[in-house]
Amino acid sequence: MSTLTIFHSAHDAAEAAPAATTSRPIPAVLGADLEVPVKGGRLVGYANLDYAASAPCLEPVSAAVAAALPAYSSVHRGAGYASQLTTARYEQARHTVRAFVGARPDDAVIFTRNTTDATNLLAGCLPSGTTTVVFDTEHHASLLPWPEAVRLAPPAFPGEAVRAADEALAAIDGPKLLVVTAASNVTGELWPIAALAHIAHRHGARILVDAAQLVPHRKLNLTALDLDYVAFSGHKLYAPFGAGVLIGRRDWLAEGKPYLAGGGAVRSVAEDVEWHDDPEPRHEAGTPNVLGAIALAAACDALTATGWTELVAEEERLIARLRAGLASIAGVRELSLWGDDHPRVGIVSFTVAGYTAREVAEALSGEYGIGVRDGKFCAHPFVRHLLGSADGGCEDDTASAVRASIGIGSTQEHVDRLIEAVRDLVTRLA
Repeated sequence: MSTLTIFHSAHDAAEAAPAATTSRPIPAVLGADLEVPVKGGRLVGYANLDYAASAPCLEPVSAAVAAALPAYSSVHRGAGYASQLTTARYEQARHTVRAFVGARPDDAVIFTRNTTDATNLLAGCLPSGTTTVVFDTEHHASLLPWPEAVRLAPPAFPGEAVRAADEALAAIDGPKLLVVTAASNVTGELWPIAALAHIAHRHGARILVDAAQLVPHRKLNLTALDLDYVAFSGHKLYAPFGAGVLIGRRDWLAEGKPYLAGGGAVRSVAEDVEWHDDPEPRHEAGTPNVLGAIALAAACDALTATGWTELVAEEERLIARLRAGLASIAGVRELSLWGDDHPRVGIVSFTVAGYTAREVAEALSGEYGIGVRDGKFCAHPFVRHLLGSADGGCEDDTASAVRASIGIGSTQEHVDRLIEAVRDLVTRLA
C-alpha cells in the first residue's frame, strides 16, 4: 500500500461520503459583535482566532439550553413531569450524538466532562495487562492516561505512522490499544485513521481516536472507519457547557471499574454492591451534566442540518488565505509535520523570528483585538519536536509557538487583520 493510498483512504473515510447540499444557512455564533479595548483606548471588533482552544457558542445551542431550563429537573429518578421530560431530553441527546458520528447501534455513549475525561475513563476500563501504543504527537489527554504505554516518535510521513504502529503492535502480546488523533491540535493536519484502524485490527488491537479537533470541521463516520472508540469535547464543538463524550464498544466499558462510585451507577447496595452492567449508568454516577449533554446534541443537530459542503469550503478558503499570507512574511515559520500540501483543518501554528510566542500573542490582543493561543498547546513533546533548534531550541523548555484557529464565525477580515498585524510586528524589527 503506497503512502498516497494510505492518506486518501483515511481522508475519504473521515468524510465518509460526499456531504449533503446545504439545507440551512450557517448558524451564527454568540459574541460575533463583541468589541474589545486595544492600545489607545479604542474599541474594535474582536477577531476570535482561538477556536481550537474553545469555540464560541452557536446560537441554536444557546436556544436549546434556554428551552430546557424551565423544565430542568433530575434525570432517571423522578416520577414528576419535569423529571420525565428532562430525562427524555438527556437520553435523546445520547441518540443524537450517536447518529452524529455514525456510531454502531449497540455502541455505548457515555457523557463526560471533556476529551481528557473520556480518555481517562477508558484508561480505567482497559483489561488487565493492556498495552497502549501512542505517538508523541498526541495531545496530553491522549498521551498521559495509560498505565502501560509504548510511545512512538513523530512519523515523517503518513505511511511511516502506519508502519510504526504496525511494528509496535506486532511486538506486543496480550490486549492492546492504539491511540491516535484524527486532526492535530498543533498543526491541524489530518491523520490516516482508516489505515491505522485497519492495522490495529489486523493485530487484534483496538483503536481510540481523539476527534476533538476533527468533529467541528469535518464529518466523521465511526462505522465506516471501523473505529472502536471516539472521544471529543463540547467546548470545541460550539457547545461550551462542560460536556464531552466517549463513544464505542460496550464490553470493556461494561466490565471496567465504575469511573465514579455513587448513586446511579449501582443496581443495589447491601453488604455487597451490585454495579450496573450497562456502561452508561455504570460510568455516569451522580447527577450528570444534563444541560451540557443537551447543548452537545444541539451542536450536532445544527452542524448536521447545515451540511458540511459550505462549512468546509469556507474554512478551506480562509485557512489557505491565512497560510499564504503568513508565508509571505519574512521570519514567519509555520509548524508542520507532513509538509505544506498535507490536508488539514482550520489550525495554523507559527513562530515569528525576533519575538517570543507570548510577545506576539500579547501584541495581537493588546494592539489589534485579535485572540490567539500561545504555548505548547498541551502537546509538549510534539511542539518541541516541531520547533527543534530552529527557534532557539527547547533545552530550557521555554520555546513555544502561536496558534491561530478558525471556525464558524471567522471572517476574511479577521484573517487579513492577523496577517497585517504580524507583518507590522516584523517590520518593527527591521
